[in-house]
Amino acid sequence: MTKNPKTARTARTATTTPSNPRRWAVLAICCVAAALLGIDTSVLNYAIPSLVTDLQPSGTEILWIADIYGFALGGLLVVMGNLGDRMGRKKLLLLGAGAFGVASVLTAYATSPEMLIGARALLGVAGATIMPSTLSIVRNVFTDPRERTTAVGVSGGVGAGSFALGPVVGGALLDHFWWGSVFLINVPILLALVIAGAIVLPESRNPNPGRLDWISVPLSIVGLLGVIFAIKTAARDGVHEPSVWIAAAVGVVCLIVFARRQTRIAAPLLDVKLFRNPAFTGSISANLVAIFASASLSLAFSLYFQVVRGWSPLMAGLALLPGPLSAAFAAPLSSALVPRIGRARVVALGLGLMSVSMVGLGLVTPNSSYWLLLPALIVNGVGIVLTFTVTSDTVLASVPKERAGAAAAISETAMELGGALGIAVLGSVLTSVYRSGLDLPAGLPAGAAEAARESVGGAVGSGAQLSGPMGRQVAETANEAFTHGMHVTTLAGAVLIAVAAVAALYTLRGVPAVIDEPADAEGSEADAKELVGR
Repeated sequence: MTKNPKTARTARTATTTPSNPRRWAVLAICCVAAALLGIDTSVLNYAIPSLVTDLQPSGTEILWIADIYGFALGGLLVVMGNLGDRMGRKKLLLLGAGAFGVASVLTAYATSPEMLIGARALLGVAGATIMPSTLSIVRNVFTDPRERTTAVGVSGGVGAGSFALGPVVGGALLDHFWWGSVFLINVPILLALVIAGAIVLPESRNPNPGRLDWISVPLSIVGLLGVIFAIKTAARDGVHEPSVWIAAAVGVVCLIVFARRQTRIAAPLLDVKLFRNPAFTGSISANLVAIFASASLSLAFSLYFQVVRGWSPLMAGLALLPGPLSAAFAAPLSSALVPRIGRARVVALGLGLMSVSMVGLGLVTPNSSYWLLLPALIVNGVGIVLTFTVTSDTVLASVPKERAGAAAAISETAMELGGALGIAVLGSVLTSVYRSGLDLPAGLPAGAAEAARESVGGAVGSGAQLSGPMGRQVAETANEAFTHGMHVTTLAGAVLIAVAAVAALYTLRGVPAVIDEPADAEGSEADAKELVGR
């Protein structure tokens, strides 16, 4: 019997590729890089009050300071992941880490709002080079499927923990130093990372990337930036804003033209054929739904602890820390469960734990004991790491190593969009329920009433400025309305994630516990030539 040449290439790649002897050191470096990105994503919110006092930006400038990092990051992930596959992932990671360090210094010592906005944009550009590079490097150095699952799990656990470290690190630094210290702390870590990375990290790239399609690059960037801008602006200002519709229309048109172009060129920037793989598409879908449903959770509980309960930023950060820490410690569990119950069941289990924990968190009241919330936070962290470890590993393992950067970029972009959509939709639901449940006392001054309707923070602040029972009543009704809004949004998120858990049993069924190497670059190039010939 004649063997399929592509099958033979696959088997040969899977069995003869030697493991990198420095692979665990490589993993450590990639984890540090990913952790810095996670910390930087969440730390700015805690520095804004101090930098507003120092730089005195306008309201519009404050919004751009907060949003520009995410705009640049989300808009450039696909392009940067593709560049890493072409020019080398190590090279792109080290360049990005260096640029991230320079941007951190510029951010810390910004002397004007305009300079701060520009520095934050540069941080986003640098972050877009780092994020897909770390995953694709891990994908390339861990050739044993079981080790790869463990490595991706550890990387995911560290990434999850880093998001909660932002408030803790930020709160501790802001108690003793100026606001720029939360960015300046990146510099010595990045310097050590660049030196260690230059020595330890192996270089890898796609040996046959084809010509870079320069028309697709602006289409991708403008399309993603337009969509992300529209989502974030709609979440903040409402869908009635003309800029929302203009940005959305431009973004959608560019993405449609971009997607059609990718099916017609030999070396696409985004290989749409990847979505024909059920494992790839099922994992991306599970990630997107999970991020969408849980995106508003950390924001809501940050407000709950700081505004409703009156805790300091540092205390609020510490209160949320058990969830990500449990994720970090539970990360190796996924690699042990996959061989026993399969990928589909592990993902469904993780999503199920997330759903159950969100139901528990949704029962919070203004006076709930923290110790009643703690188990739900821990279960949520375990569910997150089980889900995203297996889905991330499945995404990376379902494509040839030569396309690992592009696959990682697709996964990260989907999560960015899912997070933005989740905050926009569920955040709007939370605000709507809060305002509809706000029962303000008669005779409340117009300014105080307007501030109370704007946010729970405004209500509590207005209540503190009013004397007597009226002030207490404003704060109490605002706290009750806000926690009721949390009930609705967390329970809605729990239902969505439960549906995703059931769907994962079908979308990921048949995906083997051990995924051998897919077709290599030679086979991929042949596929591309076949596509052109048609």
